[in-house]
Amino acid sequence: MSMIMDDEYLPLRDVVFNTLRQEILTGKLKPGERLMEIHLANKLGVSRTPIREAIRKLELEGLVIMIPRRGAEVAQISWKSLKDVLEVRSALDALAIELACERMGQEELELLYKACERFEEATETRDTRKIAEADVAFHDIIVMSTGNKRLIQLVNNLSEQMYRYRFEYIKDESQHDMLVQEHKEMYRSIQCKDKKAAASVVKKHIDNQEEAIIRQLQLEKGEKKHRK
Repeated sequence: MSMIMDDEYLPLRDVVFNTLRQEILTGKLKPGERLMEIHLANKLGVSRTPIREAIRKLELEGLVIMIPRRGAEVAQISWKSLKDVLEVRSALDALAIELACERMGQEELELLYKACERFEEATETRDTRKIAEADVAFHDIIVMSTGNKRLIQLVNNLSEQMYRYRFEYIKDESQHDMLVQEHKEMYRSIQCKDKKAAASVVKKHIDNQEEAIIRQLQLEKGEKKHRK
């Protein structure tokens, strides 16, 4: 059975691209995993042509690399790319939460409180996808409350790259309680309109994520080496 959903509005190559891209971002296709055209074509129920076109586009995005005599494989998450993304994310999130302290209304504040609760409930399911979605939903409320279209656009663009890293730190269940507490601190700082506390908790939130991601990647690297 084909894994690709029919979509009359998108060319097949774009549907294949979106499907493979999502599997890389969510970790279904893991860093270092080879992308075999025949295997993927059979798996998705398509010919090799849209697979080849999708791999080429993924290479341009930096999600896939071509290895001589091996072919295409999912790009590794490098320390440099991780640091680059999180440095920018930290600055944008600090700006967003400071503006939220000024501009967030009562209705949005109530939505943020509910998003806090939903994130905590999601961590109890241990479902990585649900936790990631709840995390995105929480931060989106803060960013949208700023009303700054340029900031929203920048954060949305960065979120595409951030998604891959988000799955790495969410895999570490030992971090869940801390993430829940940090979200609550963000909510309280916005509620009190305390910009200084808000920016501080955001910086701590990003720093802890970086440490958790690096720890998780080292763990996975060690397990992979051990299996060999």
